[in-house]
Amino acid sequence: MATTNLIGAVHIFFSVTAFLGNYLILVSLHKESSLHPPSKLLYRCLATTDLSVGLVAQPLHATLSFSYSWSLEDWRIFQYINDADIITSHMLCGVSLLTMTAISVDRLLAMLLGLRYRQIVTLKRTYIVLVNFWVLSLVASLGTIFNYNVTFFHVIVILICLVISITSYSKIFSALRHHQAQVQDHSQQQPSQPSALNVARYRKAVYSALWVQLALVVCYTPYGIVEIVLSKTYSLHLWAFRDITIVLVYFNSTLNPCLYCWKISEVRQAVKRTIRQALCRP
Repeated sequence: MATTNLIGAVHIFFSVTAFLGNYLILVSLHKESSLHPPSKLLYRCLATTDLSVGLVAQPLHATLSFSYSWSLEDWRIFQYINDADIITSHMLCGVSLLTMTAISVDRLLAMLLGLRYRQIVTLKRTYIVLVNFWVLSLVASLGTIFNYNVTFFHVIVILICLVISITSYSKIFSALRHHQAQVQDHSQQQPSQPSALNVARYRKAVYSALWVQLALVVCYTPYGIVEIVLSKTYSLHLWAFRDITIVLVYFNSTLNPCLYCWKISEVRQAVKRTIRQALCRP
């Protein structure tokens, strides 16, 4: 009982930090104009899912953690909250995973398309992709409630997203190494300054996206492993450890705003301006 109450309190704390951190990121991104609009929209979508985790999903899960002291008469309420928790958590996690995959593809397209990138990757097309992500994730999360056999479908989608992301970043780093080799082979012919700056900025954007992707993998992997093991065998200790892995999954929503500020200089400067304006400082 004490352990579940402690976990519930941790969920409440991280729900507050996730909401405040991602709200600050969304306000700052709205004011930031130097980022390419479709790329900025992808990060805004990711911040929106993380904000929704802090506003909806994590408070629901915290309520479930405190529900062990409820009476049998409250069982129907518990079921409603449990269903809402499953739907929102699966939907938001699904959108986050799909959006991170889209970010990796976006970075790859920026390299492959060159000058055509801004003509092909438009704001309208990005909106259409993200709407499809939300609809697909909602349908899949509802399927979890009405048909528990869709777990296999979830695993397939996760694997496809991971394969796409790994392939995208592999191609990106291979191209960057090739470019670096070309620069070294022609070291006597200095590249033009704008080209050098563009490559440096592109590399920085790739590393920023990769850090966010790695954080998601690190936070989600322990929960995935525990779920796979629990599907094969029952263990009371594993069920207790499962609660800790769920905290780690939700912690990802608090961690992401920190990564944005750390790795994306445009976001960091926008956040600083937003905080100064909120504090009424010039």
